[in-house]
Amino acid sequence: MPLLRRLGQIGLWFGGALILLAALLIGVDILLRKFLAMSIGGADELAGYALAIGTAWGLAGALLDRAHIRIDSLYIRFPQRLRLALDVIGVVLLAGFFGLVAWHGWGVVEQSWVSGSRSQSALETPTVIPQLVWIIGLAGFVVVSLFVLARALLLIWRGDPAGAGRLIGTRSAQEDVADEVRDLQQRQADLR
Repeated sequence: MPLLRRLGQIGLWFGGALILLAALLIGVDILLRKFLAMSIGGADELAGYALAIGTAWGLAGALLDRAHIRIDSLYIRFPQRLRLALDVIGVVLLAGFFGLVAWHGWGVVEQSWVSGSRSQSALETPTVIPQLVWIIGLAGFVVVSLFVLARALLLIWRGDPAGAGRLIGTRSAQEDVADEVRDLQQRQADLR
């Protein structure tokens, strides 16, 4: 799993950088409109691409870090076996949903390639380029989620439900606090 974790981190950094660049581009465009009565043109289009691509590339890292949002009001009160069953079902549904999105998205990419589609903005971007980068991120997430699911099922089969829970379960408050303390200690050590 270290390779998957590394790939997930790369996806998070790439996706985050795209979203940050989109925010900067929109900010510059707003300032240009306000003070110079001109526009970059296509900033909204590029920001849309960045949001879609950044989200797709960040999904795998979020899964590996167990950072996907869950409402766990009742979940934490369930017995471990039921929580684990719900976690497995959740990963199956997540992988299945994004597998379908990627499958149908690939059809869109193919259609854009065959027809030579371009955006309707002043940029006239060949739509296959952002779509292909988006699909690669989604496909990567589906692959990572299937590996995580297989690993969790293997841990369950070997009699380690706690290990499977640490892999696919929701993060506990204790885990969050321990991570924050460890990060704080690391920052303090770096300052010395």
